[in-house]
Amino acid sequence: MTGAVGTVIRDGLAGARAGRLTQALGLWAFTRVLILLTVFKVVVIPGPDVTSDVEEIYQGWYEVLRTGTYPLDDVTWQYPPAAALAILSPALLPFLGYSAAFFVLALCCDALVFGLLTYAGRRPGRSMRGAWLWLAGVPLLGPTAYSRYDLMVTAVAVAGLLAAVRSPAVLGALAGFGATLKVWPILLLAGAARGRAAFRSVASAAGTGAGVLLACGLAAPGALAFLGFQRDRGTEIESLGALPFHVARHLGWPGEARMNYGSIEFLGPGVKTVSTLAMLLTVASFGWLLVWWFRARRRTTSTTADAAFVALLLFTTTSRVISPQYMIWLVGLAAVCLAYRSTRMRKPAHLVLWATAVTQFEFPVWFSHVGDSDPLGVGLLLIRNALLVAATVSACRILWRQTVTEPRLEAAAAPVRLPAQTGAQDAQDDREKDRVSVSS
Repeated sequence: MTGAVGTVIRDGLAGARAGRLTQALGLWAFTRVLILLTVFKVVVIPGPDVTSDVEEIYQGWYEVLRTGTYPLDDVTWQYPPAAALAILSPALLPFLGYSAAFFVLALCCDALVFGLLTYAGRRPGRSMRGAWLWLAGVPLLGPTAYSRYDLMVTAVAVAGLLAAVRSPAVLGALAGFGATLKVWPILLLAGAARGRAAFRSVASAAGTGAGVLLACGLAAPGALAFLGFQRDRGTEIESLGALPFHVARHLGWPGEARMNYGSIEFLGPGVKTVSTLAMLLTVASFGWLLVWWFRARRRTTSTTADAAFVALLLFTTTSRVISPQYMIWLVGLAAVCLAYRSTRMRKPAHLVLWATAVTQFEFPVWFSHVGDSDPLGVGLLLIRNALLVAATVSACRILWRQTVTEPRLEAAAAPVRLPAQTGAQDAQDDREKDRVSVSS
């Protein structure tokens, strides 16, 4: 009778899980159809056309790359050399136009991430929360999610983090390859465990990255031209450092906001100082991460993902540039964190989700208000950036408390036994074992 009841319960749970999975798949398909309708312009989102980057910039780079060289004369080419693979990828679907092929490939990468998170979430000790977060986060960003190659990079990063527990070498290889696509995936190594695991991850990342860079350098000239273009960027109008200039424009500040190095940046007195301060904050943030790495005493199955999420939050929040597509990076790593039941990153993950929702209103819907620095535009930026700061501070506190503070307090609270007490306790344990063996 008991076995029959257990079988019924197990069957019921399995049916409930299958029902939730079917529901998730249906919602994923529905929301992705909506995104495709927006990028194919069946449904038009107010504001600037976010697909123009694909139709004009990416396709222009595609034509140059096909000639066997990088876009050496285009300062908007600010990406590592393997980014050429993403730009050239629509050639895999020659029966479609460039833009249509790019959107379809973005959909495929989106499906891959959702599939990986769903598979991981159904394993013991894991959770489907990560898949649900990804399901919601991508459509909240709107057509921007499919109109940039960042979703492809995020797919590489998510795959690497999910493989980290079983294979540090795979984590390193994908982090190294991802870094040659868009630099930031190297942050996946921030949570690598000390010892042999860290060595395998770093060695694998270095080997993979060096191999890809060498191959790109041999394949076409100008593979490293992006370094100079990236160095000269200023303070983009959506970044945290831009907020003072949005206010200063109404107080007589003589600067301006205009297109510069592929994005709208502030130019004028004080901008260089703020840009330098942002870079110093980034360096200080990574210094804090290094201190954490050496002081961490406890690891759980989610620590690698948690630390990578924290590193990316620090990098994004202190950056001179916070483009809307950056949110897809954060949603991806937050989703990996929530795929583990041991994580405590739910609050910062949900803050990132809210920030992503606000971002779609900031760009593209009301981007003209942001460009004009009017109350609506500044208010949107203030809310979005405040959510990012709150998520960053919260995530840092959680990571430090779980891995450094709590283990230290537990060690301090544990009773300390003197040598004589230790010997007496050992003798008592031996007598207890003897009694157990005699009675057996």
